[in-house]
Amino acid sequence: MKTVIYPGTFDPVTNGHIDVIKRAIDLFDKVVVTVARNPIKSPMFTVEERLIMLRESLKEFKSVYVDSFEGLVVDHAKEVGAIGIIRGLRAISDFEYEFQMALMNRKLDENLRTVFLMPHEKYTYLNSTIVRNLAQFNSDISDFVPPIVSKMLEHKSHQSNQPKQDIRDQ
Repeated sequence: MKTVIYPGTFDPVTNGHIDVIKRAIDLFDKVVVTVARNPIKSPMFTVEERLIMLRESLKEFKSVYVDSFEGLVVDHAKEVGAIGIIRGLRAISDFEYEFQMALMNRKLDENLRTVFLMPHEKYTYLNSTIVRNLAQFNSDISDFVPPIVSKMLEHKSHQSNQPKQDIRDQ
């Protein structure tokens, strides 16, 4: 059984991510979609919320497993028995960073392959930051994310747009 890992912050998962996952499903027996706990980033959603969104969005795919990890991707790949790492490439600008990471991961584990997959061209401009920004301004994001994500983004945006209560008002 050929297992690959698709790591990311998925803050939130987009239809572009889902498209890359579908492409990976066509090539491999098992795809482990894993939420990275990156101490450098300040995500909008907790790891648990991102896991909920991913599990709901991917529930129809029997060969997909969703989890999370902290630490190096290569170590997590070994833990789940993965032979490769899936990375999505939307544009030339993604390539340099992804290429450097692929070479470093190869240095850390020469048997672990990085497989670059391109999403459908309708998703090449799409990323989680754009989706979060659109949601904060109450734009329709339904073409860009699964329904659960749209719902959770609307809830988060509504919470963040609420006026802060002054402690003296209590």
